[in-house]
Amino acid sequence: MSERVVVVDGPGRVQIRSEEPETLRDGTFRVRTLYSGVSTGTELSYVKGTNPYLSARFDAGLGLFRPGEPSTPYPVTRLGYMEVATVAESRTPAVAPGDVVAMAYGHRTGYVADPLADRVVPLPGDLDPALGVYVAHMGPICANGLLHAAADAFGTQVRGLGDGVAGRRVAVVGAGAVGLLTALFVQRHGAQDVVVLDETSRRRAVAEALGLATLDPAAGDPAVALKTRWRHGPGDRGADVVFQCRGQASALHLALRLLRPQGTVIDLAFYQAGADEVRLGEEFHHNGLSLRCAQIGRVPRGLAAVWDRERLSAETVELLRVYGDVVRKHLVTAVVPFDEAPVLLTALAERRRQEVSVILEC
Repeated sequence: MSERVVVVDGPGRVQIRSEEPETLRDGTFRVRTLYSGVSTGTELSYVKGTNPYLSARFDAGLGLFRPGEPSTPYPVTRLGYMEVATVAESRTPAVAPGDVVAMAYGHRTGYVADPLADRVVPLPGDLDPALGVYVAHMGPICANGLLHAAADAFGTQVRGLGDGVAGRRVAVVGAGAVGLLTALFVQRHGAQDVVVLDETSRRRAVAEALGLATLDPAAGDPAVALKTRWRHGPGDRGADVVFQCRGQASALHLALRLLRPQGTVIDLAFYQAGADEVRLGEEFHHNGLSLRCAQIGRVPRGLAAVWDRERLSAETVELLRVYGDVVRKHLVTAVVPFDEAPVLLTALAERRRQEVSVILEC
């Protein structure tokens, strides 16, 4: 049986292509996809043509984007990183036929995996398999944000994800999937207060349905509102930490304004257009603020041996055990047949359709 793969041929050009299945080899296993989650940030950047990998070469040795042959030219044949699948055949002791696993191999109906090269997270039987789309990659992105906040407070002496948020006042800018999962992590790990800020009423409604407090940035100055509410001492008001989860420069500027003096923004956003509007001569300078990038490619320095990706996935499973019902009911705003992926992705990229979190069902 041929496999179907979502392919981006160029900006705004998405199709489903049929491919002959790969031959199963010793040490590998074959999966059949059940669900594939859509990232409305990273993968839409390939549909829009705004991802920097499309126009430049990333020099991993120097950590620089450099002119030349792009690292990921069109056609992009591996789009997406939130898959749940059933093991159909196995020639490895790592998994057995019938196992349900979370992986990150892109929007396709089947895949041959090598457990020595591919991340494979077995899903527990008590977890709704549709929620497994968050386990391999998306959830760890959010958990890694909390880990960066913990490292900001305690360096390498971090003992748990709550170390940077427990008992503290926390703001989350952006109520997309990353922002809402991050806010749930923050709430679960004992924040004194957590407030989610987003200009979109529908997204604020989702946050409230998840049990989170919200604030509309357009309804007056949100920095004044939160700094009036959150007092630490004379001349010391605002959020202890802000998780910035929206890929717009104006959102980063807002996040900096919400902080108390010497507070920290943990930045999980992807600024496809750069961040030219960020103003570093005002609150950033005068309040002595800090900005930490919590990119999923690395955990905080000195913590990799203890906090690997597997542990972050395990933390995600525990989060979903607590909040799974409301996540499935409210955070997942659409479940779409796999064959409709091209129409869905182009509509999302062109802003003709708005969703918080979408799952493709095979």
